[in-house]
Amino acid sequence: MVDQPGDGEYPEHWEADVVLRDGGTAHLRPIHPSDSDAVQAFHTGQSQNSIYMRFFAFKARLSAKELKRFTEVDYKDRVAFVITIHGEIIGIGRYDRLPDPTEAEVAFNIADAHQGRGIGSILLEHLAAAAHENGIRKFTAEVLPENRKMLMVFSDAGYDVKRHFDDGVVSLEFNIDPTEKSRAVMESREHRAEARSVRELLAPSSVAVIGASRKWGTVGYQLLEHIIEGGFHGTVYAINPEALELAGMMSYGKLADVPEPVQLAIIAVPYEEVPGVVADCAAAGVKGVVIASAGFADDGERGLLRQRALVRQARANGMRVIGPASLGIANTHPGVSLNASMAPTMPLRGSLGLFTQSAAIGVALYAASSRRRLGLSSLLSAGNRADVSGNDMMQYWEDDADTSAVGLYLESIGNPRKFSRIARRLARTKPVIVAKSDAMGLRLPPGHAVRTTQAPAGALDAMLRQSGVIRVETIEQLVDVAQVVSGQRLPTGPDVAVFSNSQALGNVVADSAVAHGLGVAQVVSGLDLDAGQSVALPALRKALLDALASDAVHAAVAALLPARGLTADAVAQVLAECSASSGKPVVAAFTGILDPATHVEGLVGADGCTVPCFSNPGAAVAALAAVVRYAEWAARDQGQFVEPSGCDPRQAEAELDALLEDVEGEQLKQLDPAAAASLLGHYGISVLPSAPFTTPDEAVAAADALGWPVVLKTTEPALRHRLDLGGVRLGIEDAESLRLNIEQMRRALAAYGDPALEVQAMAPVGQACTFRAIEDPLLGPVISFGLAGDAVNLLDDWAHRVPPLSAADVHDFIRSPRASLKLFGYQGLPAVDVQALEDLAGRLAWMKDNHPEIALVEFNPVLCGTAGVTILAADVRIGNAAQRTDSARRAMLG
Repeated sequence: MVDQPGDGEYPEHWEADVVLRDGGTAHLRPIHPSDSDAVQAFHTGQSQNSIYMRFFAFKARLSAKELKRFTEVDYKDRVAFVITIHGEIIGIGRYDRLPDPTEAEVAFNIADAHQGRGIGSILLEHLAAAAHENGIRKFTAEVLPENRKMLMVFSDAGYDVKRHFDDGVVSLEFNIDPTEKSRAVMESREHRAEARSVRELLAPSSVAVIGASRKWGTVGYQLLEHIIEGGFHGTVYAINPEALELAGMMSYGKLADVPEPVQLAIIAVPYEEVPGVVADCAAAGVKGVVIASAGFADDGERGLLRQRALVRQARANGMRVIGPASLGIANTHPGVSLNASMAPTMPLRGSLGLFTQSAAIGVALYAASSRRRLGLSSLLSAGNRADVSGNDMMQYWEDDADTSAVGLYLESIGNPRKFSRIARRLARTKPVIVAKSDAMGLRLPPGHAVRTTQAPAGALDAMLRQSGVIRVETIEQLVDVAQVVSGQRLPTGPDVAVFSNSQALGNVVADSAVAHGLGVAQVVSGLDLDAGQSVALPALRKALLDALASDAVHAAVAALLPARGLTADAVAQVLAECSASSGKPVVAAFTGILDPATHVEGLVGADGCTVPCFSNPGAAVAALAAVVRYAEWAARDQGQFVEPSGCDPRQAEAELDALLEDVEGEQLKQLDPAAAASLLGHYGISVLPSAPFTTPDEAVAAADALGWPVVLKTTEPALRHRLDLGGVRLGIEDAESLRLNIEQMRRALAAYGDPALEVQAMAPVGQACTFRAIEDPLLGPVISFGLAGDAVNLLDDWAHRVPPLSAADVHDFIRSPRASLKLFGYQGLPAVDVQALEDLAGRLAWMKDNHPEIALVEFNPVLCGTAGVTILAADVRIGNAAQRTDSARRAMLG
């Protein structure tokens, strides 16, 4: 926070760029006294009707006293937000705390020219989030009955709104705690706005290339040429102050000279000229810009500063930014036919959507898809990914009927929680393939604040898996999987039939299938393909259709060596026909073909049906196995998100507020056992009590209170769980034995500096497990589970998940560690109460998702017996919450 000339501190973290309902952008920020003139101008620009709706009377101008009250707020009891475009206020929302400190009255005023753009809903979301931070739980409002638009803002927000009519005014009140319905409403609005925003970019009515050049080989020349040769259906304008004619069309010296509105601008000028060009675009009402120019985040710290300023400039003027350092965009829809990219030809039309950050990888992806004859619906190269992101593209693809599968190459994930949420929803209907190098780790995109992640290794991959994402390592693997999902139905099970004209090759492919987790229903390795086309192809067709007709076969792999008189294309057409006829996927691998003119990779088909072909049977099997795993995820009932019974998040939040009063900055506060037990109790989580002591008499008294038998243990973190090192003594039955054990333990631990001791009641025997939960700056809440001891300490055998968790997530979470076999009856031992572990996992995940203030929770050990679980020790640490990247307010990452 920074000081501002008001009654309080100006909360910088409340500022946000937002996407409006129609896809445009605007800037939202808290009001401050310097806005006085702008507020007056906003007021006087309103119609009499709008002023009457807001104030219940007509006011031609606001008085000095009113302006002072409206613009000078304390950001706690009185909060106001403004939304601006081009620096002008287009909407104001405010709340004033009422005598009941948990309630506030809220009011809005939206500019006449901008009504219907969702501004009221956005203001309400941000006001509710700010009020929540300040301890307010309920909003009230008074609205005139004829003000239907404002009544709809409240009724459509997803809250349980109570209303009554009194003295000609509709009085509303509602609790602003986020609910499942209010979250769903917010996500739906966000989805529609962001999808439309991208749609405006990919299907513009007109395009201007700024920096277009007649010099062959330059970026501007190629971009203009590709748009024209691609057959774009809209209007194209070339902007170059030094040329009168470009590509056979008249050139304009500047954007302001263009006689008609321009929706999309492609910018290819030196980086120092870009801000001026973006300002020209803003003045001309351009909706979005694709910046091909480099020299921003790719140019170190000084470039980052230029990039941040550029994004602020564009968003504040209602524009989206693709790039900088973007290779461009493409849309193969026949009604658009836009190739505003460095791709030399329009991509083949198909149903795969591609997104890439890296320019080099974008070139490689385009080349790989072209080589494989894989058609695209749309392509976007984000370059430095300063604004438009993979999240935005997934929002668009979810609604795009032309896209059946999507592939993303990511160098960074700026908002992983949002990515997880969108990907999980998208993957329910369309495969989502993500290539991300492990070497990249988890990092912010260029141009964003640098923060060090605390997430454990494997947490990102776990998040992708639970979201249904098909994770691959390379772009070649991405295209491999895309081939399988682009032209065929998903398999309904894991069992395959293997076909080959070589017994040895058939066996190798079958072994590979098993290694990838597939079942092999049958191997047909006696195919005779040397008998000539008229005999071999019908025989292949019959054998394949017979196998695919079996309910035990869910897919087929054909691994074939070259045969006399048969071309790969002819065989592939037969395979495609069999796949279409059976409704089951078939993949082909043509091994041993040396003729470079023979294309054996890609989609081959006839009569609208296709089959994915590979030169390597291993790649074919791996791609099919990845698709099988995805299909199993998509077909599975994920269950509801877990909200355990007996939880009181509001009481827990009030307790956290009190505990955090003396915590400053980034420091963490470790809760004492009593405070930790109280906080956990609000989520139905109990910890077996323990009692520290200094003298044997105190230990005996504590044991009497806890109940015999007891455990004696040290509180030293490195020893408290180590029976083998003398840090724990079990089953102490009476006072005399306890005194003797205390004396012996103190002698045994003297080398460790006489650590403190405690006693605890004996817990029922069971398998020792451990849970851990953290708040990561990027992923948000991350929970981890493993079997205590060497499994996690030496072998790093953890399972990780990112809340919120569905019932299926919780089920898989407990079963993911390799050592989890010990929970289900191992070497003659009885199975433990896994349901109790799942219940504890659900409660911990729900608590961590609700309270980012809880920085760390560790339960170690948790004993799980045949009936229930017992937490023996809990470490809980809290701190001032970092602003989550996926909060209860819509905001663009920036």
